[in-house]
Amino acid sequence: MKQPHILCESKDISEYVILPGDPARVLRVGELLDSYEEIAYNREFRTIKGYYKGVPITVTSTGIGGPSAAIAIEELIYCGAKYIIRIGSGGAVQSNINIGDLIICSAAIREDGATNMYISPKYPAVADIKLTNLIIDTCEELKYKYHCGIVRSHDSFYTDDENKLMEYWNSKNILASDMETSSLFVVGQLRGVKTASILNNVVEYKSDLKESVEDYAMKDIETIEGEKREIILALETFVRLSK
Repeated sequence: MKQPHILCESKDISEYVILPGDPARVLRVGELLDSYEEIAYNREFRTIKGYYKGVPITVTSTGIGGPSAAIAIEELIYCGAKYIIRIGSGGAVQSNINIGDLIICSAAIREDGATNMYISPKYPAVADIKLTNLIIDTCEELKYKYHCGIVRSHDSFYTDDENKLMEYWNSKNILASDMETSSLFVVGQLRGVKTASILNNVVEYKSDLKESVEDYAMKDIETIEGEKREIILALETFVRLSK
């Protein structure tokens, strides 16, 4: 049955799925595949299916935020997704994380609204351990710089008292902020699929959030290289997993 938002059905979806936020990033993943075809593009949800080193890969964009991410994840799981890796953008909450560094998320603070519609805030948002460890092993083999730990997922890009908020989470050793990882982890746990999240840092700690994201949109070289690394890392992880 064709899903109402991503406009895909079971024959379109591999068990290995990569989730960027940006629909344009879907095509940049496609450029690194052996071959691909676009399956559907509706609202923020763009889906391609192709092969990387012989492994079937589906790539679907989720848009911005937990609600749209949860919709995409639910529909992808219904169509047969079993392993899902997010490749997103994050903002550093620690000063030792540079632009373009990769952040491998072990868990996420649930400061989003979407997951609270599913289950009590006491329920943890954690990555699948085996899939995440495989990402770490692959990252080390590729010799990419990375940080691994807890991130914070939230719902507001423009927040009052942002500096105070970041100082608080900095003191709690949170690595970065994004808007979708907690939704991926919670829905994945509830539905019994394996999930992981890789973030490309596009905002340095205590830098101007809006200016940093504008630099990324203008193709800042370090952020673009970080994006390419997270794409390759996800693809190579699926190759190793398929074996």
